[in-house]
Amino acid sequence: MVPTGPRGAFLTFEGIDGSGKSTQARRLAEELRAAGRDVVLTREPGGSPGAEEIRNLLLNGDPDRWSAETELLMFTAARRDHVERTIQPALEAGKVVICDRFVDSTRVYQGITRGALRGTVDALHAMMIGIEADLTFLIDMDPEAALARATTRPDAEERFESFGLELQATLREGFLDLARRARRFRVIDGARPAEEIGADVTRIAHSFLETPA
Repeated sequence: MVPTGPRGAFLTFEGIDGSGKSTQARRLAEELRAAGRDVVLTREPGGSPGAEEIRNLLLNGDPDRWSAETELLMFTAARRDHVERTIQPALEAGKVVICDRFVDSTRVYQGITRGALRGTVDALHAMMIGIEADLTFLIDMDPEAALARATTRPDAEERFESFGLELQATLREGFLDLARRARRFRVIDGARPAEEIGADVTRIAHSFLETPA
């Protein structure tokens, strides 16, 4: 049963490319809507008109045309617009926001793989964004299996899914390290049928949302 006057909540999904996080984000949105929740499903980079324009610049074309610092500023600009125009208004209206990637992806992808910019990522986030997820699902999966899935799907994007196995393994460890440091994470075994994963995610989300703030 949905509590009277449900509070807004910000839920994010993280994981390496091919982990199945996008599928699980969509599944959870459907489950919560069926249970009577008002849900906004969004993604990063993107999630607002301006942020979607920046997404196209970031994820398509020659990845070396931007310096690591320029790329980070573009991700931050997209996130700022996304928060202002989509996430914050929905939370203030008491909705559940489900986001496919948020700042944790930037902490891993840019903070670890693009010139050790982790400190800069956190500083920019604190200064320009200022919010974290209430609950983060990390869909954890073997890098080799995830990479095979990511590179064969029809909507594979040029920018990140050309990463090799060694880098995928580094990214996975980066996400797991974040999960060890922040209590908001729930690590979900992604090497199972999507229905089993979805059942775990839904159970955890319902429990979280029904717990008084």
